[in-house]
Amino acid sequence: MSKFSRFMKSNKIEKKNETYAATKSLCDEDGKPLEWEFRHITSKENEDLREACTIEVPVTGKPNMFRQKVKSSLYMQKMIAASVVAPDLYDKELQDSYGAMTPEELLLAMVDDPGEYNDLAAFVQKFQGFNVSFDEKVDEAKN
Repeated sequence: MSKFSRFMKSNKIEKKNETYAATKSLCDEDGKPLEWEFRHITSKENEDLREACTIEVPVTGKPNMFRQKVKSSLYMQKMIAASVVAPDLYDKELQDSYGAMTPEELLLAMVDDPGEYNDLAAFVQKFQGFNVSFDEKVDEAKN
C-alpha cells in the first residue's frame, strides 16, 4: 500500500451540483421562480477564466512598465456562466430569444435585476469555495 493512498483520486469526495433561483422574473406555471443548476468549476478552469480577464495596464510615469489588472465584473460573469448547467447558456435558441451572442450576455439578459445579479454572484462565489467575495478582496487590496 502506497504512503499516498489516502490522496488517490478514488478517495476524493465528489462535489455535488446545487440549484438556486437566479431571478424572480422567470417562473413556472405556479409562479414559483425557476431553479437553475450550478456545478463546481476546477482550479484550472478558474485560472483560465482569471487569465482571460486579466489585462496589462501601463504604470503612470514609468514608460514601458505595466501591471496586471483583473477585470473583476467580466471575471464574475465568466465564472457564473461557466458554473451554470441549466439553463444551457450556450444554447443558440435561448441566446437568440434574448438577442445575446455569448453566454455572459445571455446571463446578464436573463438576470437583468442588479440586486438579483449581485445575489447570484454572491451565491456562486460561496458555492465555488470563495468565503470572501472577489469584490471584498479587491476593496481589501486597495486599503
